[in-house]
Amino acid sequence: MSKIKNIQARQILDSRGNPTVEVDVITENNILGRASVPSGASKGKNEVFELRDNKENVFLGKGVLKAVQNVNDIIAPELIGKSVLDQVYIDQLMLELDGTINKKRLGSNAILAISLATVKAASNELNIPIYKYIGGIYTCSLPIPLINIVNGGKHSNTSSIIFQEFMIVPVKANTFGEALQMGHKVFYQLKNLLNEKGFSTNVGDEGGFSPSNFNGVEDVLDHILEAIHLSNYEPYDQIAIAIDCAASEFYENNQYDYSKFDRSEKKTKDLIKSREEHISYLSYLIRKYPIISIEDGMDENDWEGWKLLTHEMGNKIQLVGDDLFVTQVNKLSKGIEEKVANSILIKANQVGTLTETIETILHAKKNKYKNIISHRSGDTEDSFIADLSVAFNVEQIKTGSLCRSERISKYNQLLRIENTLGKYSFYSKWN
Repeated sequence: MSKIKNIQARQILDSRGNPTVEVDVITENNILGRASVPSGASKGKNEVFELRDNKENVFLGKGVLKAVQNVNDIIAPELIGKSVLDQVYIDQLMLELDGTINKKRLGSNAILAISLATVKAASNELNIPIYKYIGGIYTCSLPIPLINIVNGGKHSNTSSIIFQEFMIVPVKANTFGEALQMGHKVFYQLKNLLNEKGFSTNVGDEGGFSPSNFNGVEDVLDHILEAIHLSNYEPYDQIAIAIDCAASEFYENNQYDYSKFDRSEKKTKDLIKSREEHISYLSYLIRKYPIISIEDGMDENDWEGWKLLTHEMGNKIQLVGDDLFVTQVNKLSKGIEEKVANSILIKANQVGTLTETIETILHAKKNKYKNIISHRSGDTEDSFIADLSVAFNVEQIKTGSLCRSERISKYNQLLRIENTLGKYSFYSKWN
């Protein structure tokens, strides 16, 4: 039984250049497990607490030295000497040390960094791939990638598009490698198309294009559809579209304000929709375009809206709860009971430990809700979520566009895993 010899935390930078926590867990055999945690821009109100220093003269208040200190001075002394293989015990001990419902005392960023570094140290100690160590007999398949190609909402500083993410889904790829190749072709066809029209091809937080020239949601979808056709793929049959509305970001006073992120000089004030009008528009979009998945179609607290949305299209497409469920079993259980959505986005830093994340994944599976493993808009080159997706045969993964190293690191890890497991380890169709 290998025990933890040392734990060391430090402050590093994420993909936005903002500080985040990285932790090394070292065993008695001098085996290292290292993990860093991401951070979101668009956050659910019920996510666990991310501890920041709030010193305006240091990293504009975004420093995490207090979280680092909590790791080194409070958590580490309690974990040194404990078995690195006892993940559940270690995670539970940290929850007890924190003693709050939302991890506000020690910070979820401190706790999660140790949780993930521990599982990496354990897998290295046993010389077993992370996905196999976590998943065991579950492990056999890779997820379908939802490839981000246009960024809007809070993930762009230039685009006026109200929805946050537009993704392509290579539904008929035979291997994960082929799925990336298909996505790559469409991504660069879209880039060429935008260049020809004089649009900027600068990218947003998650690597998707983010020009200011788009004239609304349908204009984005028209361009994506044209890029799919130019790539010689059939919409729906070979490549479909997924969107993340991030509706909580433009929901105010029981209405959906479509002008919220309009950065143009001609910003209009008449694009206020009731929940029924908003749902009607989404219904129109799935009839007009090859959209097979909508994430956060309603505000996280608009449960009545979620019920209406699910009744309207829950048997037609995938409806994903992100801010709605925040990777927490109790929130998912409420959704299951009230029959809202049919899928859940999984982000480990919304709940704070690996143990709790796995509990949510398994609860979703038990109740026939699909899981989609997800990155965050402020991410690092840590590729752990790739292994997590394979460990439990998770159906899909969101890890951004086909550029920026913090996105590519996850894709590359999945390619390595596919190389090990073989070409028959991929979900060959959308189901």
